[in-house]
Amino acid sequence: MKKYLIVGAGFSGAVVAEQLSKNPNNKILVIDERSHIGGNCYTERDTETNVMVHKYGPHIFNTDNVEVWNYIQQFCEMKPFINRVKSVYNDQVYSMPINLHTINQFFGKTLSPNEAKDFINQIADTSIDTPANFEEQAMKFIGKDLYEAFFYGYTKKQWGCEPTELPASILKRLPVRFNYNDNYYANPYQGIPKDGYTAIFERMLDAPNIEIRLDTKFDNTWDLSEYDHVFYTGPIDAFFDYKHGKLSYRTVYFDKGVTDGDYQGNAVINYADPDIPYTRVHEHKHFTPWESHDKTVYFKEYSKETTENDVPYYPKRLAKDMEKLALYEAEVKKLEKITFLGRLATYRYMDMHHVIAEALDLAKNI
Repeated sequence: MKKYLIVGAGFSGAVVAEQLSKNPNNKILVIDERSHIGGNCYTERDTETNVMVHKYGPHIFNTDNVEVWNYIQQFCEMKPFINRVKSVYNDQVYSMPINLHTINQFFGKTLSPNEAKDFINQIADTSIDTPANFEEQAMKFIGKDLYEAFFYGYTKKQWGCEPTELPASILKRLPVRFNYNDNYYANPYQGIPKDGYTAIFERMLDAPNIEIRLDTKFDNTWDLSEYDHVFYTGPIDAFFDYKHGKLSYRTVYFDKGVTDGDYQGNAVINYADPDIPYTRVHEHKHFTPWESHDKTVYFKEYSKETTENDVPYYPKRLAKDMEKLALYEAEVKKLEKITFLGRLATYRYMDMHHVIAEALDLAKNI
């Protein structure tokens, strides 16, 4: 018999646990400091409206990895869902990501696809050869007007700093479509689980050789010698008691509203104006169009710096963070029988499908 400890019951931990549980000789303990499984993907029914709510913000499953797509469907019925995001700027509603409709509406034109390509090439800032920051990267792609309308204010609210302070790598590529396709994602496989994400985790972790302990915090008082291997998915800096300093994250918080009928007519609407304090509004009944609800619940989403009691969401990965991360990664290499995986433990921004793919590969190697 082999004993495994898995710290964290999000997708990283749950996938590894599920894979290890296939061997009946493995004994797996999964712990999480929260009162529920599922990490930031946790879903639950709202008590006032009975709408399925994504507790930590919207999660639309999308991937180009057929192995991940087939894997996740073992634990749920994935219903087709296309995320059609809108953006409000200067009292106008536009489609995102920027597409032919956005361009024609914003500039008051009726350009064809080829004409739009030429037009964007003309307004893009070609003087920028190697972008030094987020702003220059965007200006190089789409020019000043579109950047200031759809990215400047939103980015400043999201990250809490001027876009010139952010690395260009945050905006590795900017999808601009020269057709009327307003599907937010380009991946071929897209959907939302019919019964919510929590049901996926319940099925993944439903094995006789998996024990789950919630409201259980991991710290340096744990005796790891009794385990053959430990999988850690928490913050990498917390594991080492912040000996090299804290890594910076942005977190989000929500202002909830309930009303009759339909609040905004769409699942997600961004607010790009810098003087509007929230970044977006999500209305969760629109994530389950196969259901019918008389009332609706919506959330205004705000972004701020992560403090001690906040849930970390987005790693900032500024220059000072990367210096600290290198020191922590050097510490990790000294450890035996401990694997760091997932968004927090590797300090990377990862979508759900990236997390699952990483965990599946890791489990194969184990």
